[in-house]
Amino acid sequence: MGVDAIFHPNTFLWWVGFDSTRSEPDPLPSLIVLVGGSTRIPKVQNMLREFFNGKELCRTINPDEAIAYGAAIQASILSGNIGDVKVGDMVLLYVTPLSLGVETMDAHVMSFVIPRNTTIPVKRTKNLVTLYDNQIAMSLNVFEGESLCTKDNNLLSKFELLGLPPAPKGVTSVDVTFEIDANGVLKVSAIEKTTGSTNSIIITNHSGRLHKEEIERMAKRSKRKRTAPAEQHGQWINID
Repeated sequence: MGVDAIFHPNTFLWWVGFDSTRSEPDPLPSLIVLVGGSTRIPKVQNMLREFFNGKELCRTINPDEAIAYGAAIQASILSGNIGDVKVGDMVLLYVTPLSLGVETMDAHVMSFVIPRNTTIPVKRTKNLVTLYDNQIAMSLNVFEGESLCTKDNNLLSKFELLGLPPAPKGVTSVDVTFEIDANGVLKVSAIEKTTGSTNSIIITNHSGRLHKEEIERMAKRSKRKRTAPAEQHGQWINID
């Protein structure tokens, strides 16, 4: 498989996560900063320019030092000691490193609620329905990860919603809300509106969350499973 196949625009940008960072109607960023030594590759730079509709890339910051620049600016903002540096109007946006979702009962299928790279704080709600006739309780397992199969994702916590009104399957519905605050604390709540039955859990960054290395490993593993090389055609095929 040739270099051109590896760097096929659609596949490469999806592989590095750009597929979820910007949709076509979104406004172009005011500045595109290159981070990491790999961004020096001319082919990568050309693809980035095309992705952002021909906008020129910022070359005044060393890609190997970009993270240190950002960390220094954020430290100045947090400490309030900005001196003569004009960083008062700068805002550092945090995003979710992995998708968050819920598995109901024993379906072993991930129902995504908050996609990865979503800016926090954020609040999203998903409506779920009962799977069985006369179901009076719903087990909710909270996962982080990119796989549709929950066994390949990381289980964060689980809880139950009791007191559901008996009814045929698919009639009783439950609103499950994921809310992440500015500190990265995740609250998951569930409510059945006709009875008012509700329950919730709080998940911090230290309660079962993956470390940076594990997050990167999981994301790469998920992408490898979702793509397969077609060497005979010199291209990559999405097998989702």
